[in-house]
Amino acid sequence: MTPIDAAWRATHPLPTLTGEVTKDSRGTVLVVGGSRSVPGAVLLTGEAALRSGAGKVRIATARSVAAMIGVAFPEAGSVPLDEDDDGEVIVGAALEESVGRAHAIALGPGISDKGAAVAALEWIAPRIDEGALVLDAVGVACAGKHADLLCGLNGRLVLTPHHGEMASLLDCDVDAVGVDPREKAVVAAKRFNAVVVLKGVATFVATPVGALLHYEGGGPGLATGGSGDVLAGVIAGLLSRGAAPEIAAGWAVWLHGEAGATLARTVGPIGFLGRELLPVLPGLLPR
Repeated sequence: MTPIDAAWRATHPLPTLTGEVTKDSRGTVLVVGGSRSVPGAVLLTGEAALRSGAGKVRIATARSVAAMIGVAFPEAGSVPLDEDDDGEVIVGAALEESVGRAHAIALGPGISDKGAAVAALEWIAPRIDEGALVLDAVGVACAGKHADLLCGLNGRLVLTPHHGEMASLLDCDVDAVGVDPREKAVVAAKRFNAVVVLKGVATFVATPVGALLHYEGGGPGLATGGSGDVLAGVIAGLLSRGAAPEIAAGWAVWLHGEAGATLARTVGPIGFLGRELLPVLPGLLPR
């Protein structure tokens, strides 16, 4: 098991910006999620992607809240999606072009219904050609029966469960995840041919070949609503820049944790907000 420390970061650098840099060359992130009841999660994920260096972000969310998100987040493009009677997104042809153009897709933030998440996953995953997929929140919790579909992404997949979502993913008791989170992360990584970020007091990053990273910084202040949405966006942003899944996940865990540690010192150990992580992220990126 390897710590995500200065030595690891030095030997696993993020892609550098060289030549003529444009917003297109920095990559495009597509965020799919949100709902009438949880409209803001996609905003946190999308802004985190830009704060991590992505060039462009598109937000695909429920039509009833898409305009509101567009006004709140003018740097992002908007893809209004149909929604069901409960305000959950219905994914379909409106996303075809955006999926094809995205270097990384973050699916799950703000989706409240497992059925909506499953339908979105089943529609999106087969249409990803060369891009990478980040599954977060209910998007990862509902993925347990879709190992064959996810393995078809050939390792261009990052799963970001907390302990409860990992229990759903592996169909086991949540207490079993707590007893040996490292083992569960490795099992999930191999089963789904994915990089798995198992969030907790200590966060473990497992790869399909059995490598295991860990990070124990950040502090209890990160256990707050919206924090996971930010982490998913950082991962997607780094993937869009060309980082391999293991490197994107490891760096994202460190950036997210160090942003939390910074706020713990400057604001307080608890009580800072998920959205307050966002402006701290750029200053932590390597020069």
